Amino acid sequence: MGRDRHGYPGRLSNVERHDLPRTPRSIEELGIPVGLVHDLAMRRALYEGRTSTVRLSHGLGISMAIMSKVVEELRDLRLLDLLGMEGRDYIFDLTEQGRDHARERVSLCRYAGHAPISIAEYSAMVLRQGAPPSVTRESMRRAFSDLVVSDRMIEELGPALLTEGAMFLYGPPGTGKTSVAERLIRTHTAPVLVPRCVEVDSQIVTVFDPLIHEPVDEQPKELDPRWVLCRRPSIVAGGELTASMMDLTFEPNSGVYLAPIQMQANNGLLVIDDFGRQGISPEALLNRWIVPLDRRIDFLSLTYGVRFEVPFDVKVVFSTNLDPATLGDEAFFRRIQNKILISSISDAEFDAVLTIAAANAGITIAPGAADHLRHVSRQLGDGDLRPYLPKEVCKILKAVCQFNDAPLVLDNEGVDRVAAIYFTRAGELRSAEAEAASAAGAFHAPDAAPSAPPASASSAPRSMAPPTAALPERPAPAPAPAPAPGPTTAPPGTIQF
Repeated sequence: MGRDRHGYPGRLSNVERHDLPRTPRSIEELGIPVGLVHDLAMRRALYEGRTSTVRLSHGLGISMAIMSKVVEELRDLRLLDLLGMEGRDYIFDLTEQGRDHARERVSLCRYAGHAPISIAEYSAMVLRQGAPPSVTRESMRRAFSDLVVSDRMIEELGPALLTEGAMFLYGPPGTGKTSVAERLIRTHTAPVLVPRCVEVDSQIVTVFDPLIHEPVDEQPKELDPRWVLCRRPSIVAGGELTASMMDLTFEPNSGVYLAPIQMQANNGLLVIDDFGRQGISPEALLNRWIVPLDRRIDFLSLTYGVRFEVPFDVKVVFSTNLDPATLGDEAFFRRIQNKILISSISDAEFDAVLTIAAANAGITIAPGAADHLRHVSRQLGDGDLRPYLPKEVCKILKAVCQFNDAPLVLDNEGVDRVAAIYFTRAGELRSAEAEAASAAGAFHAPDAAPSAPPASASSAPRSMAPPTAALPERPAPAPAPAPAPGPTTAPPGTIQF
């Protein structure tokens, strides 16, 4: 089975293909109300105008057998008018009665895409695809092959992935918590099926989102087109996460519901980045998911009160650079069993990250430059070594070298130049250098216009103003007379001598 650069399968095995949901051959096999199928066909026909059985079949993602049956039923209801045939395909349009009926249905819901999957079929599929990943040291090393990670981190992350419940990554800024969290999904190598939408009480809930879900390159031809074969979803939500994103969102313009973020992440990973900086408090966020994290079931509600349950098969990863003590009490953290510190890195790990970053940027590292960069980082930076810095240094150094038309070499001087730009506390260093440069006469001034040779010390300066008659000098004002002696008045509350 071929794999892509992330280790995902490029195609399914024969056994997996045998288990794929096939295109239903009858309305009963669709598992959704017949009236909903009629509404979809009527709205689609209204949007397309003159259409055909084949076009409606492709547009709604249902078989020709079902579509032909639906067209016959709508024709018997005098909602469709048969115009003729092209080969074996019926060509038709809506009758006037059909247009009125379609417009009425459009006023309630504008959706006319693929037919939905029943909520029962969706739940069964999520549970079937919810097998835990096969996590070993080798698979973890492959997942983090493009990062420099310690053996300690591998030993802690592996069991945390296999343990049910959420994971909590904490540590100072810039230690790579988000990068670590995003790569955890690579331990899952099997793709999953994601429905385009599901049906609940004849309402449509969209699930598949092309901005979140990544379809595999080759979709199986025998797959029910209402499903999309995707790589395991991995969603990262930061400070923009709100309480509304964790519940169904009704779109009044389209008349459909949007699935909450945890439902879109089912069978995958959900990273809550910058935990503690959301508009919703950490306690409220965790309380919303206490039951789902414990029972693996979530409860959602439609706007008119219908409540239903869906599987909660999501690995939730909280990531923060805040002090854990500020996020919750002991009871709060008891609900998160796996708590992993992502700390600063060692000298050897820092040098390894620098080597990789420099190689990717085409930069040559001069002898002693890595030692000097570590020293500068500890003195002017965070006081320790963090893996974000080498990449930033290389990025700034490339700009400095380009500006000076210099070779891409990181030496001690280059480290100092980057530090003067990057670290905010390097302002004192820049001020000292500016004073030294000014004393040495090394400064740049705007180009002046050509002028006459400098005059001798005895010559008077030349004026650019036109010559005028000499004006008499104004007499200097006489000094004001001294005040006559007399009694003085002190401000109230003062002692007068």
